[in-house]
Amino acid sequence: MECRLVSFGQIEIDGRRFDHDVVIEEGHIRRRKKGPSKRHRAEYGHTPLTPDESIPWSAPLLIVGTGASGQLPITNDLYREAADRRVEVVVRPTAEACDLLAAADPKSVAAILHVTC
Repeated sequence: MECRLVSFGQIEIDGRRFDHDVVIEEGHIRRRKKGPSKRHRAEYGHTPLTPDESIPWSAPLLIVGTGASGQLPITNDLYREAADRRVEVVVRPTAEACDLLAAADPKSVAAILHVTC
């Protein structure tokens, strides 16, 4: 899967551009729905990534792109749930996460990519 952070707020995946956070699961791309995590915004100063969202747990590896500057907060609850599900979570700024995603087998990896901060 070809992936690159084009600029702050824009990502390109397999030739398609997105101006919002995305979730990739089993080769399918969908918009990240942050609504369930918004209740934690005051604690983190930004809407964090939490297990309250629809997390792609179907693969043994979850790559999380934390934005252009790596600022996306991730709650400890998400790490605990990943451990319970035996899913390895790899967290990198989004440009680096794209490189990891491009090198991975799409059947063995899922991803959540943040496009700002």
